Amino acid sequence: MLNQNQTPLIAALKACAAKPHAPFYTPGHKRGEGIGQPLADLLGKAVFGADLTELSNLDNLFAPQGAILQAQQLAAQAFGAKQTWFLVNGSTCGIEAAILATCNTGDKIILPRNVHSSAIAGLILSGAVPIFLNPEYDAVLDIAHSITPQAVQAALQQHPDAKAVLVVYPTYYGVCGDIQAIAQITHEYHIPLLVDEAHGAHFAFHPNLPTPALAAGADLTVQSIHKTLGAMTQASMLHLQGNRINCDRVNKALQLVQSTSPSYILLASLDAARQQMAMQGKQLMCRTLELAELARTKISRIPGLSVVDKPQQPTPGFIALDRTRLTVTVSGLGLTGFAAEEILDAELGVTPEFASLQHLTLIISLGNTTADIENLIQGLTTLAQINLPPVAKTKSIFWDNIFKLGNSVQISPREAFFTPTETLPLEQTRDRICAEIVCPYPPGIPVLMPGELITKAAIKYLQHIQATGGFITGCEDLRLSSLKVLASPSSLSQN
Repeated sequence: MLNQNQTPLIAALKACAAKPHAPFYTPGHKRGEGIGQPLADLLGKAVFGADLTELSNLDNLFAPQGAILQAQQLAAQAFGAKQTWFLVNGSTCGIEAAILATCNTGDKIILPRNVHSSAIAGLILSGAVPIFLNPEYDAVLDIAHSITPQAVQAALQQHPDAKAVLVVYPTYYGVCGDIQAIAQITHEYHIPLLVDEAHGAHFAFHPNLPTPALAAGADLTVQSIHKTLGAMTQASMLHLQGNRINCDRVNKALQLVQSTSPSYILLASLDAARQQMAMQGKQLMCRTLELAELARTKISRIPGLSVVDKPQQPTPGFIALDRTRLTVTVSGLGLTGFAAEEILDAELGVTPEFASLQHLTLIISLGNTTADIENLIQGLTTLAQINLPPVAKTKSIFWDNIFKLGNSVQISPREAFFTPTETLPLEQTRDRICAEIVCPYPPGIPVLMPGELITKAAIKYLQHIQATGGFITGCEDLRLSSLKVLASPSSLSQN
C-alpha cells in the first residue's frame, strides 16, 4: 500500500519554485517577474513562481518516471484503478482519448444521444460511427436520464461488431442508470465499457453516494476532479482497469489531445485533491451530504418549489441519485429556469450551476458552507415571493419529438466535418445534413451535430430555447439565424 498522505508532485514543484536560479526557459514571465500588473494585483505574484515548465525534477507528463508517475500511482490506488493518467485539458480530452483508444475509422460505438459535445469531437477525431441510443425520458420533469441495459442489449444484438459502449454516469442532473448491468452486457460481447463520469469523482469516498463506475465494472472512466472535488478548473483524470483496452494506445491518444506544455499548477492541484480525499474523503463527503440534505429539506418546504428525487420505484434509467446534486423545479412559480437563474444571480447573490426550461441545477460540494445553504434558502424563498407575471408552461418538445424517430445520423461526424459546406438561412436548412455542433450550453448536449439530419423539431426546439432565455453554442451564427450544412452539388458547381 502506498502512503496516501504524501504529495510527490507538490513536493517537487515546491522545491523547484524555491530554488534560486536564473531562468532561461519558458514560460516567458520568468517566475512572475514579467507578469502584467493587473494580473499580479488579482492573483499575487507568488503563484507564478510555481508556474514552471517540464524541468528535470518535475518529470514529463507523457513519459512520467518521477513525481508525476508517483502522483498518478497514488491516484490510481485512491480511486480504485489499475492505472491513472492526469489530464490538464479537462475531461474533454479524456473522452476524446477514450474513443481514439478503442475505435478506428469506420468502427461502431454505442452511446447515448445525450452525450457531451466532447464525445462528438471524439467521433470526428477517430472516424468512429455512432450508434445512438435514446435515454430514458421523464416527460413530467422534462429530463433525460440514462440509457437502459435493455437498450444496450438490443443495440449489441443488432450491431455485434461494435467496438465499445460509452455511457454518461451520472447525468448532469445526478441521475445514475444501471451501469453494473450495462457493464455485464457489454463484456459478454468482449468489448470495453467507457464512462463519462465527469460529475462523479466523489463517488468513491462515501457509501451513501452512488457506486463508482470502476467498482461497477467499467473498463475506463474519465472524471472532472475540478467539478466536485478540490482541483483547479480543467484538472481531470482518466482511470483504467482490466485488459480490454491497450494502455499504450491510451498513451498515444492522450499525446494527440493534451497540451505539450502542461500546467504544473493544474497537475499539482490533482495531487492535492487526491491526497485530501484519500485522507479525509469520508469526513468531507459526510459534511457535504448533510448540507445537501439540509438544502433539499428546506427547499421542499418553499411553496411552488420541489426537488427532483429518486423515484419510489427505480427505473432502468434511474436506479440511483447523487444527493449532492439538487435539481429544483421552479415552473410551479410560473417562471422558467432561465428567468429564475437571472433573478437569483443578479439580485439575490445566488449562482446556480445551470438552468433549463423548468429547473435550476445546483452542485453542493466539499467547498460549500452552512452560510452558502442559508443564502440559497433565503434566495429561493425571496424568489418564491416575487410577484411576477406568470410564464405559460409549455410542453416539452425535446426528447419526445426530436429523437424518438431514431438514429438521424446520415454520414459519420468525421466525414461531415471534412465535407465542403454552405451557410443557409435557418428556415432553409430543414432536411439538410448539419455541418456543425449546435447545443444549448450547459450542459453541452448537442441537439445537432455534423452528419445529422436537421429536422423541424430540432429547429423548433433551438428557437424555443433562445426565446425562453437560454443560449446556443457551437455554431458559427450564435443568433441562430443561419446554420452550416453540407454543400449541395449545385452550390459546389457554382464555386
